Parts: sequence; structure tokens; C-alpha cells
Amino acid sequence: MSDVVARLQETRDAIARAARDFGREPEAVTLVAVSKTKPAEMIVPVLGAGQVDFGENYVQEAKEKWPVLRERFPKARLHMIGPLQSNKARDAVALFDVIQSLDRESLAKELAREIERAGKAPELIVQVNTGAEPQKGGVLPGEADAFLELCRSRYSLTIAGLMCIPPAEDPPSPHFALLGKIAKRNGLAILSMGMSADYEAAIQLGATHVRVGSAIFGARG
Repeated sequence: MSDVVARLQETRDAIARAARDFGREPEAVTLVAVSKTKPAEMIVPVLGAGQVDFGENYVQEAKEKWPVLRERFPKARLHMIGPLQSNKARDAVALFDVIQSLDRESLAKELAREIERAGKAPELIVQVNTGAEPQKGGVLPGEADAFLELCRSRYSLTIAGLMCIPPAEDPPSPHFALLGKIAKRNGLAILSMGMSADYEAAIQLGATHVRVGSAIFGARG
């Protein structure tokens, strides 16, 4: 497990270097350690090393792992970064501090209902499908402004920012730049973009959150 902590520190150092290289403060970039599919015993050393923000893809997996982990590490912040089914909105609102995959009206409606019912409001980030990939979630770029207005006006949701996952075969920077333009014209401060292979390019283009899994926890499997 010492390897995991060492890789965490290497990632932190690389983020800080990239931020300084591009004239930004390292503290302006939040590292979200993607712990999906990783067992609790692998996550504990990372929590122990002071990592706060973690990303999970599945509500059920997070429900199984995180309540016990949070008893030991109550400062941990949990991000939902995978596709979220509308019928999981109640569990997601209860469990997650940040939901990064808001991408359709039916989900906005259910989240609004559960936020009102629970009296608890996770930070909400809208996912934008910058590559218009049919197999991926996310609002199409041309529909993002209208969707953000819908969330705000019809459902009274506070949207904190935007997230994207560029197509694997594309250079990521144009996708990051596009996300930044949409965020700027809608007055959104958070840009969740960049993963293990491309977070330095994302930082150059204004990422406030980078989602890093394999560089910390090792390859999936």
C-alpha cells in the first residue's frame, strides 16, 4: 500500500508543477482520487495521507464502501462521477457531496425532489458530451445553455460547474477549451476535466478539478 501513497504524492507534485507552469496556484486545482472498483483497504492509506476528494461511478458500490470509511475519515468528500439513474437520486443525494453527472431533465427533476425532501443539497455539476458520442452520457454542447437554464429556472437547482470526458481518440485540449467557453458564458466556476492521461492539458485550460484513478491506484482490474 506504500506504493499507492507514493503514487498519490507523485500525482500531487505533478499537479502543482503543471499549475505553476501555467501561472496558476496549485491550490486552485482539486484532485479527485477515482476510487471506483478499488477495495476499502486500498483507499484507507490514501485517506490517511490526507486526500479528501474521491470519485465513485456506482451508487451501490459507494454505499457498500463509504459509510464505514467516513466513520474513520469524516472529512472525506465523495463525488459521483459515473452515469446516474434517476431512480438512484435519493441514494445519491444522501451519500454524495458532489454529483458530476447531471445530464438530463428527468434526473434534474428527481434530484430537485430529493434535495427538497432531504434538506441536503450536493454540489451539482452538469456533464457535457463534448464529442457527441452516442455511448456516453452528457448534454450536447449546443444544448448546454438551455439545459442549464432549465435546471435553474424550472427546478431551482444551483449548478456549480461543468464536467466532460473527451473522446479517447481525440486530442483533449479542444474539448477542454469548449467546456471552458460554455462555463464562462454561463457564469460557472467549476471545470471538472482531465484524467490520468491528460490532466496537465486540462490544468492549462482552466480545470478546477481533475479526476485521477490509475495514476494513483494502478491499472483497473
